[in-house]
Amino acid sequence: MAQVGHRVDYLAGFCCPVGGLAAGKPRVLCHGNQIYLSNGTEYVYIYDQEGRLMKAVYRFPDQVWHVELLPLHQQLYILCAGVGIYCVSLDYQSRLAKQTDGGESDYFSSVLPMGSNACTFPDATLCTFTLLNDVLVTLSQVQGKWCMNLHELPGPEDQENFPRQPISHVDITTSTGSDGDVSLAHFLPVLCCASSPGTSDLKEGLRHSGGFMLEEPLFSLLFGVDAAMLDSPMILCGFPDGQLCSVPLKALSSPGNCNLEDSPVKILHHLEEPVVFIGALRTERRSPDTEELPAYGDLGCDCVVALGHYGKMVAIKAAQGEEIKVPELREYYLQGPVLCAACSGGSRMYYSTHSDIYAVDLDNGTPEAEKVEDSAGTLPSALSPASLSICSVVALSLSSRESEGESELLALSAKGRLMTCGLCSPDDTQPVKMNPDKAGQRIKELLSGIGHVSERVSCLKKAVDQKNRALTCLNQVMNVSAALLSSQNGQKPITCTIAAHWSRMLVQNTLTISCVLENLGECSLERGWTFCIQLFASSCDFEESSSDSATTYTFPIDQLLPGNKTEVTLPLGPADGSKLELPFTVSCSLYYSLQEILATVSESTELLDDLFSDDSPGLSPDREGICLPLREVTIDILQCLHLDSGNEKSEAVAPAAVSPLPADPIDTFLKLSQMQSDLENIEGCDELAPRALGALGDGYLAPSVASIKVSSDLLRTALKDFCAEAPLCCAVLRWLLMENAEADVLQSQDATAVRSLAPDGGKVQLNIREVAVSDLDPAGPIQAVEIMIQGSPLTNMCQLHHAVVRRIQALVLEQAAQVDSSPDVRVQYLHQIQANYEMLLKEAQSLRDSLCLGNDSDAIVEKLLHIYQQLRNPSLVVL
Repeated sequence: MAQVGHRVDYLAGFCCPVGGLAAGKPRVLCHGNQIYLSNGTEYVYIYDQEGRLMKAVYRFPDQVWHVELLPLHQQLYILCAGVGIYCVSLDYQSRLAKQTDGGESDYFSSVLPMGSNACTFPDATLCTFTLLNDVLVTLSQVQGKWCMNLHELPGPEDQENFPRQPISHVDITTSTGSDGDVSLAHFLPVLCCASSPGTSDLKEGLRHSGGFMLEEPLFSLLFGVDAAMLDSPMILCGFPDGQLCSVPLKALSSPGNCNLEDSPVKILHHLEEPVVFIGALRTERRSPDTEELPAYGDLGCDCVVALGHYGKMVAIKAAQGEEIKVPELREYYLQGPVLCAACSGGSRMYYSTHSDIYAVDLDNGTPEAEKVEDSAGTLPSALSPASLSICSVVALSLSSRESEGESELLALSAKGRLMTCGLCSPDDTQPVKMNPDKAGQRIKELLSGIGHVSERVSCLKKAVDQKNRALTCLNQVMNVSAALLSSQNGQKPITCTIAAHWSRMLVQNTLTISCVLENLGECSLERGWTFCIQLFASSCDFEESSSDSATTYTFPIDQLLPGNKTEVTLPLGPADGSKLELPFTVSCSLYYSLQEILATVSESTELLDDLFSDDSPGLSPDREGICLPLREVTIDILQCLHLDSGNEKSEAVAPAAVSPLPADPIDTFLKLSQMQSDLENIEGCDELAPRALGALGDGYLAPSVASIKVSSDLLRTALKDFCAEAPLCCAVLRWLLMENAEADVLQSQDATAVRSLAPDGGKVQLNIREVAVSDLDPAGPIQAVEIMIQGSPLTNMCQLHHAVVRRIQALVLEQAAQVDSSPDVRVQYLHQIQANYEMLLKEAQSLRDSLCLGNDSDAIVEKLLHIYQQLRNPSLVVL
């Protein structure tokens, strides 16, 4: 297609939200010298093109989605989102004159507000509408289905008492609702009317409602013989899922014909992408001398086009077959995304993308082509769009200047600038002799073109800069990810140190978790990275639900240069009276959300569409990202013991100062039961008894005890670094508490026992001593180290026992991988010990069942305590 000549003239600028106007809702209409404009906000403007002044401004309660003009009654119909359709009389000059007291002040000095009570057709579900003389066709969405309603338009004097209920309706089902892949907030359905040449009284109404008249063969082939015989206008609907449908207008006018078994809805085509425009063209000429025929003439249009958002276009016309005309359908693929489009009076269609306005010509009837017999009456096999060099246009409309005899394109840019583009054929652009008047006009056109080119260059430069910043961020993220993932088994460039320690907050000691993030590599962590710390309970009791109680903390990183570090501290004190569950796992990771990269280029839809291909799956910035694990550590009670030497309740002690072993727990239980009975018999001491028992229990109730025996040879081999300057028992105690932040108190003395406080305030004690175990090795007694665990209440003792066993298990597995020979032990002795403990477990289970049945509880509790004491002090030795 040859280059289309044009002349751009900027008329006015309108208010524009931050980021520019979005396509789909702005609308530009022209009637005579008046321009009716909606820029997708709550305002509708009426602009006088000849006088270049604003005539009226209307403000509605919400965003305006669609505007149609009814010149016959001098009315403007406006769809306000979530409210309904307003009918505004164009007799605005007298109204404004009254408001300005008849003076000659600027008409634009006031804005006419339109309240919800002035709505002519209130309906919050309306999405679009179209007009045809005295009827209104609306399309709304209710519960995932589209509903088309037919209303009778009120006359100029019947606005107040006119009924708002629809005459008839029909339901249309599509594959995508409001909760599908395409959101209603971004794509609205397209609605227009097509008629046959027989209904000549509809020509004027079709011109101003975006409709068109089709020639007889195409109308019958497209909609069927029945529709042609009924002489009924057809309502064409293009939906966000790509479906193109038609509904006879007379079927809507006849209630009772819209049942599911005989639905008047006919599916014409499926574009498989949101439909943004439906129009018609005249592709055939009467003679080579005729340039273009009016689209609304007696012959009508011979081609229907539908355009999708991503550039897919379908053209349908009636082609000459062997005997009769047959429908011809051809699909084209244009450069997208398409923002808006408009059809001229002939064979040209204009459509806008973010970067340009293009003109495509479907005329295949050039004199050269007419000589080829097969090419007559067919659509071109390919289209060659011609550029108009106008970017970021979100609304298009075609008008005609009858006095000058040329077509004019009205356009609204994303920045809110209204412009006209005078269109002429390439022959009209030949150089002519200049006179002063034409020279001045030419200079004006050149200056206007320079301003537009400057705006386009600025827009393109902004897009390039944003994409460069996005690529820089992505490159930095990939470098950090590659450095971390390639050093899984070696020194990581970014490390994380996790430790538990006690700190003084206000008037109490609080247990905190300290996570230090250090950058040892060459890449810096810039804005967009997030340091994530996740705390979740370890599944000690093999409950699947334990992993669900995870708490995640996120800390955005502003900048972490190489060689720098940052520290995050989390308090772990019990909240709302709950107990701190030990052990728990701390997992640290780095997370980079793709939202940071998308935010760099998401200031306009243009940049997002250019960054991702048309068929790329939709990304979810809230969930998609890059997660790099750093470290995972299990925190148990050994790391959380309070060993502050300055605290009287928590200090390291020498072996001689260790408290004696507690009394028999059964005796202690019976004594406390007797004390409780005596207190209850005292009159007036009902409320005092529990508090007295609680106070006495702390010093009177004996703590629970458990022991673990480990081979001295195993410990001496594994802890040779700790045994270099200290006895074996002291080395074992230091090894158990080496991850405790307060363990430095043990370095100044050869302590083999320690008393401390648990996180809940309970007393905990560790006592290490050497013992000899007989009857296990045929060669003689085995030297072992006994680890005595003492804690009150019982929960602390169980947590401490689990922490010690976990460390010994890891130690045994590490030594087993280095030493192949197993010790010579009496297997029969081990079998006997295992059989004894199996019997104890069965007996404990039987007693627990009896306790649930309500039997003698005191005797059962005594037996259970005795069995649990035996289970906590086994005769086994870890070898």
